[in-house]
Amino acid sequence: MKTIKFLVWLLVPALSFAQLDPQNEHYRMIMAKDSLLFELSFNQCQNEVLQDVISEDFEFYHDQGGITKGKQSFIESIEKNICNFPGRKSRRELVAGSTEIFPLYQNDGTLYGLLQKGEHKFYFSMNGGPEQKGSIALFSHLWIKEKDGWMLQRSYSYNHGPQQ
Repeated sequence: MKTIKFLVWLLVPALSFAQLDPQNEHYRMIMAKDSLLFELSFNQCQNEVLQDVISEDFEFYHDQGGITKGKQSFIESIEKNICNFPGRKSRRELVAGSTEIFPLYQNDGTLYGLLQKGEHKFYFSMNGGPEQKGSIALFSHLWIKEKDGWMLQRSYSYNHGPQQ
């Protein structure tokens, strides 16, 4: 009996902190926010959606572009470098099946954050020409539960390289 209790004691924490199942409500919610962030903002330049997705103290770390601090600075960067870059149209595509989402808990068991990681590909076209492959990269997003809901507080985009 003591052996069974000990095994349960070892396994319960491991199960409660494992990656979320794609059917989990938090997983689906983060994937919907990922779509707002990238499909609507990055791909279609509907940047007003960022107001409801990005935390005020947002920080973006890019292995080739440096650090962007603050919600407004990030939105301005997207406007300038993605949406209004002369002659260039950019597109981001999430690599299917690459997303993993992990819950983050306080000491009392309260869920306070979600860590999303995955891989994404970038494409671009110049002056209305055919779309070309850009880079492929890894990303990690830290989503924090704030008074207005789940907000993206930290973003890391790294390990950029050419697509094969």
